[in-house]
Amino acid sequence: MAELGSKGVTAGKIASNVQKKLTRAQEKVLQKLGKADETKDEQFEQCVQNFNKQLSEGTRLQKDLRTYLASVKAMHEASKKLTECLQEVYEPDWPGRDDTNKIAENNDLLWTDFHQKLVDQALLTMDTYLGQFPDIKSRIAKRGRKLVDYDSARHHFEALQTAKKKDETKIAKAEEELVKAQKVFEEMNVDLQEELPSLWNSRVGFYVNTFQSIAGLEENFHKEMSKLNQNLHDVLLGLDKQYSGNAFPIKAQPRKKTKLFARLRKKMSSDSTPVKANKSPSPPPDGSPITSPETKTVNHELEPSTLEAPGASIPKSPSQPAEAAHAGAETAGSEAAAGAEASKTEADSGSSSLPAVVVETFPATVNGTVEGGASSERADMPPGFLFKVQAMHDYTATDSDELQLKAGDVVLVIPFENPEEQDEGWLMGVKESDWIQHKELDQCRGVFPENFTERVQ
Repeated sequence: MAELGSKGVTAGKIASNVQKKLTRAQEKVLQKLGKADETKDEQFEQCVQNFNKQLSEGTRLQKDLRTYLASVKAMHEASKKLTECLQEVYEPDWPGRDDTNKIAENNDLLWTDFHQKLVDQALLTMDTYLGQFPDIKSRIAKRGRKLVDYDSARHHFEALQTAKKKDETKIAKAEEELVKAQKVFEEMNVDLQEELPSLWNSRVGFYVNTFQSIAGLEENFHKEMSKLNQNLHDVLLGLDKQYSGNAFPIKAQPRKKTKLFARLRKKMSSDSTPVKANKSPSPPPDGSPITSPETKTVNHELEPSTLEAPGASIPKSPSQPAEAAHAGAETAGSEAAAGAEASKTEADSGSSSLPAVVVETFPATVNGTVEGGASSERADMPPGFLFKVQAMHDYTATDSDELQLKAGDVVLVIPFENPEEQDEGWLMGVKESDWIQHKELDQCRGVFPENFTERVQ
């Protein structure tokens, strides 16, 4: 019998709950259709909006705080691995080894303490703060249901009172249900009306305390970490002073082509042919004086107009020695040399009476002055001069075609004769001091690593 009674109570309660849900659903439909009025409390609705906003902000703050803590833990692990690496590479005979080990231990302890305090003073407080929201949210929802019950009871009572055929028994029962529903609703409503504004206002103090705690913990952590870093800096500074001679070397990029000039000189020597001495020609039948190409010279005292005029002839000077004639031909340039060679051929063939002809195709030089607009500064530079660089570090040449550099040396950069010979990261040039002294490229120029220098002009 007891079991049946128990089952009957359970069945009755379920039936009662189902009936309440049906009544509330019917009431909500009528209210939405405008066929039944709804009790409104704008002040309470504003409190509910604030509550939802506060819950959303708190949930986001909790999520971001957990992300922050995860980042702190990741930084702790990264810092720990870094200090472990330092301990492994720090050799036993280096000064400060014990200090580095102690710094590594303190570093680990400091990260652990920082993380734990963040959990205790920020995350747990955050969890406690958000822990009150689910219960209040549930009570707000229940208040809403009780409000619908109150409106439904009120409408039912009013309908019985306005009916044409009144049933006093039903009216009395409906009134009793209305009073009961109103009492339940108002009790819940009063409690929430007090709690929601108080909870909303508490957010300010909570945010202040939370972020003050985080800021204070960070400040102390960074102060202590700064001390550890300064200690580590001092230890490594002592190590650097003791081993200052073992500075990290700056290396040049590897070269694929080596002994560039050696190959070029070998090729030039193989291509060249020995010069045979000219035999003295027989005197002409008419008895005219012999004129050989060795006695022809270029007169450098001629007027610029004579030098610049195409096809201008240069008179012979029989009395000048062959060496002076050869030097004059080199001064006049490659074109004059070609003319002298032509005159030599003519002399060998017996046509010695014709004068040598020199065609000037480059800016003429008269009494050491460059004509044609070229600047004297550019003329002082080696052919093809590009720009100047200054050596920032010493470089020891490892091949015969490389320049030996000392820090401070100025190098005049010139192009490669064959661009295919240039390796990446290497330049061709001649040291400025060598160029000023010798004015000779063949013996002074060489290649050097670009990363040992910086451009100055």
